[in-house]
Order: sequence, then C-alpha cells, then structure tokens
Amino acid sequence: MGELLNQVGMTGLTTLLSIVVIFLLAKLMGTKQVSQMTMFDYVVGITIGSIAAELATELEEPAKPLTALILYGLIAVLISVLTNKSIKVRTMVTGKPLILLENGVIYRENLKKARLDLNEFLTYCRIGGWFDLNQLQSAVLEHNGVVSFLPKETDRPATPTDLNLNPKQSQVQVPFVMDGVLLADNIHQAGKEESWVQRSLLRQGYKDEKNVLLALWDGGEKLTVFPMDPLAKP
Repeated sequence: MGELLNQVGMTGLTTLLSIVVIFLLAKLMGTKQVSQMTMFDYVVGITIGSIAAELATELEEPAKPLTALILYGLIAVLISVLTNKSIKVRTMVTGKPLILLENGVIYRENLKKARLDLNEFLTYCRIGGWFDLNQLQSAVLEHNGVVSFLPKETDRPATPTDLNLNPKQSQVQVPFVMDGVLLADNIHQAGKEESWVQRSLLRQGYKDEKNVLLALWDGGEKLTVFPMDPLAKP
C-alpha cells in the first residue's frame, strides 16, 4: 500500500512538472494557431507533447525526458529566431509560396511539388468560395498549407472607394463590462470613467452592471449591451 501511494505521489509530481515545463515552453515559443503552424512547428509540437507524456509517468529517471523536453523547446525557439533574421533559413525551414494558378493557367508542376491533385485544388477553391475558376486571377499555396486567392478586378467585391463613399472608420469593440463586472483597466485606457459606463447602462435600462453579461464600446456614445438574463427586459 505504501509503495502504491509513493508511486501515485511521484506520478502526480512528475505530471505537474511536465505541465509547468510545457506552459513555460509554450510562452517562450509564442502562440500560433494551427493554421499558422509550419510543418516544423507541427512536428516539434507533437514531439514535445509525447515527451511531456513520458515525463509524467517516468518515475525512475525523470531527468532524461525533462532534458529532452527543454532541448526541443529551446531548439524550436532558436529556429524561430533564425527564421526571423535570415531569409535563407526562413526559406529552408518554412518553404516558400507556390503559385498554383495565374492568368488562367494552372501550374501542374507546382501542384506536384505541393502534393496536390486537381480534385484537391478544386476543393480548396470551393472552400474559399470560388466555384468558377474564370473569376480568379491567382491562387497561391502558402507555406502553412492555406491557399490564398486573388480575384479578377471585375469579380472582386465592390469597396466604398469604388462607390465614391467615405464611411466612418470602424473601431475594434472594447469590452467595458464582462460577466457583470466593470473592467476598469479597459475603461480607463479608452479615456472613459466608470461613472460614464454606469450612466450609459442606466440610459438603456440597466440599473446595475451585475445585470449585464457583456457591454462593448465601439468609440461612440453608446454601449452595445447583452443582458445577463435574455428573458429579463431592462
């Protein structure tokens, strides 16, 4: 029984250690979405995860997987620094974009380099919202596996400039209230005061911010408010 408890305790400690190391390495390596990862990032991520799992259950010699885990993380960071500073290293590690279609011509050789057949290419086009290839000027396979499309000028969506319009510039909405709590830092950074937020809420029928699930400010004089209880009318 004592041996079992000892193993459980050690496993718990090594698991916590692996979580802490993974967290620190993730912070050091930076945050990327899966769609932004290169093949190297993907492989390193899987390897680090496997080593972390081994570290969590390695009771006799945890230093070995811990050392490997740290080395993989540091090498990934080093590669990231080198790719930021050197174009040659960047090209070698991340690759370079491939033109799949240009001026009505599909480049078969580039499709072969990208390991794509015509059916897969057409699937990417449809996913991108392009069902007629005649509407495309260019299609480029990026180094992260995403296909970017440039439509012909006659087939792209119209912009306000095309229509001689001058719309007001939109701003990123800033949360002022979240889960019934005033976000003082956001409010002050926006040049507002808590009293202004409370008055704005009161004008919309909310006597207390606790009744507000989310309140967003877009630079105007009014907040976009979502109630805590959708059925309760302010």
